[in-house]
Amino acid sequence: STRLKRHLENANERINLLKVVHQEATIAKLPPELVLAVIQVESNFNRYAISSVGAQGLMQIMPFWLGEIGKPEDNLFDIDTNLRFGCTILSIYLEREKGDMHRALARYNGSVGKHWYPRRVYTALRKRWYMQ
Repeated sequence: STRLKRHLENANERINLLKVVHQEATIAKLPPELVLAVIQVESNFNRYAISSVGAQGLMQIMPFWLGEIGKPEDNLFDIDTNLRFGCTILSIYLEREKGDMHRALARYNGSVGKHWYPRRVYTALRKRWYMQ
């Protein structure tokens, strides 16, 4: 929780976010620390972030995913929903890439064949979330 304090001042919000990250990452068979690194890179923990291409929330989910794995009325700014979608999408890409996390991360970002995005996630993972 203390590593997250600079992003979320409220202790209850931090604990809630960490619980949901752990739950959704575990369901998707992803390391929770990796999910935290993705969130840091994608939105810097701004649950209301919107990218220039329309991706939304903590894990920057594109709205077209509502029709693929959700329902049109799902709220991508809702923490539980956003993390469920993000973890599920990353898990789908990891399976598609036959366990190659580097390629799965690039696919998650829409930059397959490039290395800058996975490197940013791995750097955040190593420096902030301490997974080796």
